[in-house]
Amino acid sequence: MKRLTTLTLLAASLFALPLHSEETTVASLLPVEMPAPAAPAASFAPTSVNTISVAQMGQPQGIVLSGGQLQGGTRFTLPVDQVVTNAQLLLNLKVSPAMATRNATMQLMLNGQPLGTVPLGAEESDVSRFQLDIPSALLVSSNSLSFKINDGDAMQCQRDLTDKYRVTVLPDSRFELEGQQLDIGADLSHFPRPFFDSMQMTPATIAFAFGPSLSSDTLSAAALISSWLGIQADYRGVSFAALNDTLPEKNGILIGHPGEKIGGMTLPQTTQPMLQIVDNPANPVYKLLLVVGKDEAALRTAAWRLTRGNFALQTGSLSLPVQKIPVSKPYDAPRWIPTDRPVKLSELIRKDQSLTVTGIWHPPLRVAFRAAPDLFLWDGETIPLHIGYRFPTENWIDENKSWLSMTLNDTFLHNLPVNKQGALETLWHKVGGDARQEKFDMPLEPYMIYGDNQLSLYFNITAKENAPCSVLLNNNIKSRIDEDSWIDLSHTRHFALMPNLSYFVGASFPFTRMADYSETVLLLPEHPTETQVATLLDMAARSGNATGAALYNNRVVMGVPTAGGNLELLRTRDVLAVSGMAQHEFNQALLSSSPFTSHDNTLGVREPTTWQKLQRWLAGDWTSDGVDADRYFSSNEAWRGFVSFRSPWNSDRLVVMALGSNDDQLSRLHEDLTSARINAGIRGDAAIITNENGVRSFRVGSQFPSGQMPMQMMIVWYANQHSALLAILGLIISSLTGLALYAFLKKRAHKRLNPETGK
Repeated sequence: MKRLTTLTLLAASLFALPLHSEETTVASLLPVEMPAPAAPAASFAPTSVNTISVAQMGQPQGIVLSGGQLQGGTRFTLPVDQVVTNAQLLLNLKVSPAMATRNATMQLMLNGQPLGTVPLGAEESDVSRFQLDIPSALLVSSNSLSFKINDGDAMQCQRDLTDKYRVTVLPDSRFELEGQQLDIGADLSHFPRPFFDSMQMTPATIAFAFGPSLSSDTLSAAALISSWLGIQADYRGVSFAALNDTLPEKNGILIGHPGEKIGGMTLPQTTQPMLQIVDNPANPVYKLLLVVGKDEAALRTAAWRLTRGNFALQTGSLSLPVQKIPVSKPYDAPRWIPTDRPVKLSELIRKDQSLTVTGIWHPPLRVAFRAAPDLFLWDGETIPLHIGYRFPTENWIDENKSWLSMTLNDTFLHNLPVNKQGALETLWHKVGGDARQEKFDMPLEPYMIYGDNQLSLYFNITAKENAPCSVLLNNNIKSRIDEDSWIDLSHTRHFALMPNLSYFVGASFPFTRMADYSETVLLLPEHPTETQVATLLDMAARSGNATGAALYNNRVVMGVPTAGGNLELLRTRDVLAVSGMAQHEFNQALLSSSPFTSHDNTLGVREPTTWQKLQRWLAGDWTSDGVDADRYFSSNEAWRGFVSFRSPWNSDRLVVMALGSNDDQLSRLHEDLTSARINAGIRGDAAIITNENGVRSFRVGSQFPSGQMPMQMMIVWYANQHSALLAILGLIISSLTGLALYAFLKKRAHKRLNPETGK
């Protein structure tokens, strides 16, 4: 039935005249009043063009076939509300010179159906490029792409030539797909579709639309929804467009108050929080989601209910009472590894992963976990990692050359042997005793744990020289990591020196200390631009992705308050601000008590006072990049980046400010933060990104300790951090004490030798 419906849609599209006519615009259909019914617009299935690469399929390094590994592949999914009508595979292969001379071929399979065979090797290049037309009927929602080298008989016994015979399916190999968007109906039960489909593997762009006058409550609700969408997008990524009094041309989310007009559409009149999904008047295939509430509490309730899901089928509209939303506890982010107990590796792997691998040739076991970035241990303390493992018990395995290789964040840790090492253990094994090593405790240095971590475990099994060739492709053998393997961070503390922008770009810290942002203010200029609002929503999505928790209790403030409840919010919370250099009054008010200055569209560094210099010297902070940072700021015309400083409203709180020389530069921050190279380069309290120089980071202001550290331990920590200063102070104090004692003893000796003078 589904195929018949699809064929009918495709046949109708061939004869639909509007498909070749000028596309209907949103403006041509306005004004439109809701909820009163409007005249139906011309409806047609829009054409979509998508690209999905091997890297986006979860293979950022490509797919490598070498040695005895003659087969490989990957899985990918496509949105269920799109019908593919045309598809091509652009295949890029890197072939080692030794393989290129063998005249081998590679067979391609899609969902079990052969796509064809391509030759391996080129005369003038190590990279071969192919373009294959793919029958669109083969592509479904869930797909499997596999590769097989047809030189198996010649390669299967090449035990020691793994790097010599190698074929790599490069990560930029990709499918180029053309299709048509299906109308899934105005039904809340489909959410987050059509705005985001969990089956898509490419980044999503979602439009938010607001009324003519932006308000803090609508922006707060948008930040909540954006953060939840960031959780759903996960590794795929999501970005946002913010529209002011304009309807999205495709799918979009409208947030406003009852009766408010957005781009000519009037939001429903209601006294309760309300969710409603309607057809986009520009084209009913696209949908508009209406989030309506009379005040901040109502809008927060509507946004919160939207993220809870579980809507009944055929629900086009839903009204609900105001709800009280629970508040987070410190460090309770769902995606952060617990620090109150040992955590089993089986708790950290995905549902589709297993701790067991088969055969000699297999991909590494990858255990990904995230941690709070401010974990602290004293010098000499380590993080325990316990690994239980088992190799196969086959007599053709060379146990002396087989290892379990361990790496953490691309740093080599250890090669764990099959058998215990040592003279007695080796002798016992030779006489027939059991010398298997199946457990190992690995101490990890604290600096090796980042906000985002990946532990890689690979069973490197080597066959004996006299082993038959048939065993090299034996997939019946199993190697496994025991279920009781664990990592223990329970001895760590939460303590760090702030500001530190590397914590922010890695895990949106310190704002994610309370994952729901119940202790964070999102600060915008009084009249923010669409780009500044979109950047704020991007920051919210990054936070949700980092923690797995939506910003249910965030608060938005527009403009720097001077009195009232908004000022009290700033006194009790951290501040995440977004601005542009054209927002002169806002920038000057926010930076007035910071190490930074703003004047004439230029960011600068304030000259520290004598007292500030003395304070930094006494604290052992004898270096500063203030002069270099000021020169760099003044020498760049187009830039974007971040600055961070101690909150002027509360000395225990922090401000992080996202800035751009203009909106065009600010809009590039989203793409910058998807680059691992740029993320790694952001640190200190000022980071400036330019197209020419990449990222430059500086430490301008003084740092302050933040976290869970008792006062007596703070004294020990301070002494540990500033040993040179303590040595100087000790020398001064001992010198003064020695001089005072010398004067006292000299006076006492004088009295003893001249007793008559003392009478």
